[in-house]
Amino acid sequence: MHDHLRTVIVAPMISKVTSAPFRIPAPFKRKQGFVLLDQLRTVDKTRLVRREGAVAENTLSNALLTLREVFAD
Repeated sequence: MHDHLRTVIVAPMISKVTSAPFRIPAPFKRKQGFVLLDQLRTVDKTRLVRREGAVAENTLSNALLTLREVFAD
């Protein structure tokens, strides 16, 4: 989908937040943080200045599993 559109769907990350079932723990750049799946946004690709990195494969799997649960039904 992202290859064909000028926008991408992003989930922000934060280092200090209370835990919730839809906030996935994600270590990033030597800090423990959370991916905020309750704050998904669509942004224009031109706003993405540089790539900071990627989350671990297991973090991505957990996020996708959680999104399936959130959007099911």
